[in-house]
Amino acid sequence: MRRLNNLRLVAILLIFRLHVKCMAQSQTGSNNNGIFAKTNGTHFVMNNKSLYLNGFNAYWMMYMASDPSTREKVTSAFQQAAKNGMNIARTWAFSDGGYRALQISPGSYNQDMFKGLDFVISEARKYGIYVILCLVNNYKDFGGRPQYVQWARERGQQLTADDDFYTNPIVKAYYKNHVKAVITRINTITRVAYKDDPTIFAWELMNEPRSDDSPAGAQIQEWIKEMAAHVKSIDSNHLLEIGLEGFYGKSRKQFNPGNYLFGTDFISNNRIPDIDFATIHLYPEQWLPNSSEEEQAAFVNKWVQAHIEDSNLVIGKPLIIGEFGKSSKIPGYSLEKRDSYFVKIYDAIYSSAITRGPYAGGLFWQLMAQGMDSWGDGYEVVLEDCSSTASIIAQQSGKLSSII
Repeated sequence: MRRLNNLRLVAILLIFRLHVKCMAQSQTGSNNNGIFAKTNGTHFVMNNKSLYLNGFNAYWMMYMASDPSTREKVTSAFQQAAKNGMNIARTWAFSDGGYRALQISPGSYNQDMFKGLDFVISEARKYGIYVILCLVNNYKDFGGRPQYVQWARERGQQLTADDDFYTNPIVKAYYKNHVKAVITRINTITRVAYKDDPTIFAWELMNEPRSDDSPAGAQIQEWIKEMAAHVKSIDSNHLLEIGLEGFYGKSRKQFNPGNYLFGTDFISNNRIPDIDFATIHLYPEQWLPNSSEEEQAAFVNKWVQAHIEDSNLVIGKPLIIGEFGKSSKIPGYSLEKRDSYFVKIYDAIYSSAITRGPYAGGLFWQLMAQGMDSWGDGYEVVLEDCSSTASIIAQQSGKLSSII
């Protein structure tokens, strides 16, 4: 892929930042459908113009923002993101039970944590960056569906597995109540209800849903239908996605790592009418243990192309890669390999976007501010400390923003 020269890149980024600033200033909180991101077939649109996404994950933001002594980390991350032209962030709108929980018990909330989330949204708004808010975790980290099931057990429900999260009426009611509490929340800083705030790009039902009890996918399919309808009954303004990694069902399981089934079906899940766009995640070094770099690269190509084709021809909705990265904890890692991997992912997105394909953006895992070493998982990107990666991200931002 031909690279933009430096002068052209600088010009594009200046124009893009002006657009971002104007977008932030225009977000007055008015319940006006024209200022919310929408979809048109396989494309995102904003004010009837195509919208492409380049951004990051930062699950830690609410936690850091809830403490006045660390909330500057949130501001710093948004500043660095905006400086490099990024326009979207994905973060958690959950923390269930345990230390410094958002939801202490079903329906009971820690207002300091909720005010932290208010701050995250207000800072994103200030820097012209959209947010995707995820509503629960599949895993036990920060509570997740295991905590919901445990809450129900403590109240007399005879539950045997975490997969009861998808089927038990009491557990489903807990989740629905949390969804309503978040969506109808009035931001204490902006005074705008979350459901009326165009800073929020989309809701995400769950981070990486999976099922052991129903690997063919029937359980999660029904849960998505029910919960997507619930979200849309409260908030018809915002987009909604599932949080899928992209695993296929029986009909196309040959594309899955190891040919395994994970309880989701990329095609049938995303064809549910209330779901607005599709997502994939990508971790070949985790999904293909003991594989060579060449095998992983081949998997990446096949994975991305299969999902682009299915989003375009079968699902008919936009596609984003919601998580990708390269870990410094994997043997053989180097900064050069990480940068090359980012370029590979970004080029696939740009190639689709420039030809009006459905692949409309990507969010790497994960952005961190300086001084957060103890939070690192190997995938962290600190832009101030890594000019080569920052330059690649900025270039992608400029290229996507230049597409008419």
